[in-house]
Parts: sequence; structure tokens; C-alpha cells
Amino acid sequence: MVKQTFDHFPEQLWVTTVQVATVWTNPESAREMDTPGTTNPTNIDKWIANLTHETRLALCDENRVQTQLLYGEAVIITETKGEWAHVVIPTQASKKDKRGYPGWVPLNQLKEVPQTDWRRTKSAAIVDDKAWLETEDGEQVLKLSYMTILPAESEYENRVKVVTPHGLRFLPKSTVHIFNSIEGLEKQSGKAIAKAGENYLGLDYFWGGMSSFGYDCSGFSYNMSKACGYQIPRDAGEQAEDGIVVPYDQLLPGDLIFFAYEEGKGSLHHVGIYYGDGKMLHSPSTGKGIEIIELKGTIYEKELCAARRYWQGAGE
Repeated sequence: MVKQTFDHFPEQLWVTTVQVATVWTNPESAREMDTPGTTNPTNIDKWIANLTHETRLALCDENRVQTQLLYGEAVIITETKGEWAHVVIPTQASKKDKRGYPGWVPLNQLKEVPQTDWRRTKSAAIVDDKAWLETEDGEQVLKLSYMTILPAESEYENRVKVVTPHGLRFLPKSTVHIFNSIEGLEKQSGKAIAKAGENYLGLDYFWGGMSSFGYDCSGFSYNMSKACGYQIPRDAGEQAEDGIVVPYDQLLPGDLIFFAYEEGKGSLHHVGIYYGDGKMLHSPSTGKGIEIIELKGTIYEKELCAARRYWQGAGE
């Protein structure tokens, strides 16, 4: 269950202060062309638009990017080196570090805040593709991603006042879902997971992507599960190890299906969301957009190696 609790954090939290903070393999991983993604504020639209197919591929092939953080997401800083911070991300489970997913983030994209500021009875999750964070006067200051979650201070007829790294700001009420912070986002059905993913058909794949500006395959399955109340591991390999094992002839919408090289016998390399009727919803690879495809007759049919269900807590 996706909860907004901070019991395992120090009294002072470090939180993300940009729309999307990319988590790099090391401080040398970011290139000059990546500047719109490493500054504060970021311009993720510009960064992605300016990357060529080759420079996008290099984010993966040259092991530059690990994952991403959304605005307001909390991290634990384990080390600083010049203008960079090594962090672990408790909301993104990983075998790489039992405390959370590790990597390097520009220090200027993080801010220390009192944990008490982040403890609110209610939280606001953005459920639109994007939503503008606004000042009290209605000025749009930051375009935020789907599934950005911020503490909710108070609700009004058309807006919600939220706690942010920049102080109290507002989100249009129509763009968010308010939930109890301790109980977490409500668990929904497998069909709801697949339905959530439909909204991103055509969105370009982005290696390490964890936002509605661009997802990679496991970032897509992670965030659609998150939207429906399920906290799952960040990476495909670990997603395939948890959850409930599902026989291939018992697949239901919302189940995660996994693929490995050498006709399913080699290393695991991909995850998709089972859509029903022999179809898969997935974020394929660099240069392609999120799509729904028939598995039969494709390389994926031959490479299918595992299926897992995370939504067992909700009925259909």
C-alpha cells in the first residue's frame, strides 16, 4: 500500500525540489546536453525533446541513469561530493540497498525540511497526466507529473492547498485525489491498473523514467501499480521475484508479465502489464511509445518467463 509515512526518516527530511529529479549512476554520468534535467528548476520537456535517439540510448547503454524522483519525494542522503548527493529512495525498493534505491542527484535539486512539515493527515496525489502547481494568486509555477504526492494542508471548492519544498502552494482540485496518509492510496483491481496505463498510450519510452514525461518498462508498471494502491519493487528483475506467481493460463488484467532473452531462459530484460485477451500494455524500448500489442506471434510470446500478481488485495 502506498503510504505517506516518515517513521524511518531522520527528523529532518531531504525532499526533491524539482518536477523530476533524475538519479544518476555517478556525478560524472550527466552530460552537458543533460543540463535542462540537472538544473533547478528543471525543464524536462526541453531536455527530452533535445535528446537524439543515440543520446537517449546512451542513458542506458553507457549506464548513466538509474531512476527518477518526483517533486516532494523524500530521500536519505548518505554522502555528498561537491555539488552532488548520494541518496537512497525508501519509496523505491531495491536489492541494491535495503534502505531504498541508490544513486546520485544534484544537491541543488534537494532541500532539507522539518519532518513535521510533511506529516499531514491527508495527502494529495496528482491523477491527471500533468498538473500545474500554483501560487495563491493562481500563477502557474511548476508542471508536475502524474503520481506526484504532496501533503494536503486544506481543501477548498476548486483547489487544494499543499505543502511543498517551496512553501504552501495550490493544485487544482480536479487534478488530484485526496487520501488518508496513514492508510495510503486505496487498493484497486487489476483492471484498474491496466486502465490507468491506457492514458499513456503513445508516450515515448525513457530509460530510467518514473514520470508522465516518460517511463521505462518497469517504471511504467511501478507507477500504474502505485496509482492503484500497490507498492512494488522498482526494477523488473525484482518485480518478477515478489508478488504471487500466476500460471500463464490464469492471467488476468493487471498482472505483470516478464520476458527473458534466449526464449525465456536467459537474463530477464522486460516487463509489461497483462491487458487481457492475450494482449500486453507496455513501454517497449527507446524510440517506441507505450502500446497495447497481441502477444501471439511476437518475440514476446517466445520470451515469456514469469507472471506475477500484486493486486490480490482487491476484488474484481
